[in-house]
Amino acid sequence: MKITIVGTGYVGLVTGTCFAEVGIDVTCVDIDKVKIENLEKGISPIYEPGLDPMIERNVSKGRLNFSTNLAECMAGTDVIFSAVGTPPDEDGSADLQYVLDVARTVGKHMNDYILMVTKSTVPVGTAKRVRNAIQEELDKRGVKIEFDVASNPEFLKEGDAINDFLKPDRIVVGLESEKAENIMKSLYKPFTLNGHPVIFMDVPSAEMTKYAANSMLATKISFMNDIANLCEIMGADVNMVRKGIGSDSRIGTKFIYPGIGYGGSCFPKDVKALIKTADQNGYNMRVLKAVEDVNDDQKSVLFNKLNAYYKGDLKGRTIAMWGLSFKPQTDDMREAPSLVLIEKLINAGCKVKAYDPVAMHEAQRKIGDVVEYSKDTYDTLVDADALMIVTEWTEFRFPNWNVVKKLMKHNVIFDGRNIFDYKEMKEIGFDYQCLGINTTK
Repeated sequence: MKITIVGTGYVGLVTGTCFAEVGIDVTCVDIDKVKIENLEKGISPIYEPGLDPMIERNVSKGRLNFSTNLAECMAGTDVIFSAVGTPPDEDGSADLQYVLDVARTVGKHMNDYILMVTKSTVPVGTAKRVRNAIQEELDKRGVKIEFDVASNPEFLKEGDAINDFLKPDRIVVGLESEKAENIMKSLYKPFTLNGHPVIFMDVPSAEMTKYAANSMLATKISFMNDIANLCEIMGADVNMVRKGIGSDSRIGTKFIYPGIGYGGSCFPKDVKALIKTADQNGYNMRVLKAVEDVNDDQKSVLFNKLNAYYKGDLKGRTIAMWGLSFKPQTDDMREAPSLVLIEKLINAGCKVKAYDPVAMHEAQRKIGDVVEYSKDTYDTLVDADALMIVTEWTEFRFPNWNVVKKLMKHNVIFDGRNIFDYKEMKEIGFDYQCLGINTTK
């Protein structure tokens, strides 16, 4: 089987590489010539643990190829996956111009049956628009060629994407014909040998499943952050509350850790898009709008704690920041809480010294040199008035506290990820503030 992946961003590159890993002939296509040239040299445009050696291995074996010309790659292709970007438009809706451009290109150049699969996260009804775009091009050419359109949303966690693809919880496929179902069964057979299910459904349901899944997870995060804020006011310990509710199998232990808001490429974009889709169809997504409001507010929590601690006297203070990416094991800075925090600190007249194991280059590309990028965790702490823990990288978990105290001007820590025990931190000699616990009592 030969497949073509259009788009070499996070989803497309992981998808193509993992398909190649199980022996499928894959060509990844992108209009960015520099990106393709780098990929041919084994240089990945994204940071994802384990991806680089997998790319190199499959390129060397001839199973993974790269191109800038979709038309040339279509000959002999059985399946085309569209994994191009669907960035939020100004009104929050998903911008489908790239998805439809791919569909039109396919319609212009296809000569044999092709299964067109949308891998990008797209609103319900997109498959119909993709089908229409392909058919319009075929009609212009005056040819009749059979094709199918399917939806195969991705469920990849940044930082653990390869494991998610090779050992999926489930594979969701929306399709319209038995022929398309047989092709997708064959394609995913290597990934279902251990009993992981392929769930076949109609296309609109598959398109909705992706948005519903991400919105549910975002809801759990915002709900728990709301509970954490109330715990601080009422004198409860959110860590105990989390254990108490997490033991309920109906709730579970995942995504109920308090934090400083969700970010990344999926949750913010998908929540906005689902709200907009509902608005366009006359329905008000009241819960999701509240989820967004809580998340927006939560990104300011650490700044508010700092401001209250120093009674508004922040001008000229040096703030150390551990972590920049929206979560560990990625360099993704999209919608990262650190961006909101940095903006507020700079506007308040603070000097910010930041360290992140992998995201500093991406942060510098995004915000320039408004912060001082440090060489390691300790370098950030020199003469710092406070330390803010923004991303829970494992290398932050066991610092030498004696060194930390000697380097800092004031031994104050604002932990946005609750990675330390506040009682132990108090005993060590730190004024430690975290989330969901009233540490002043």
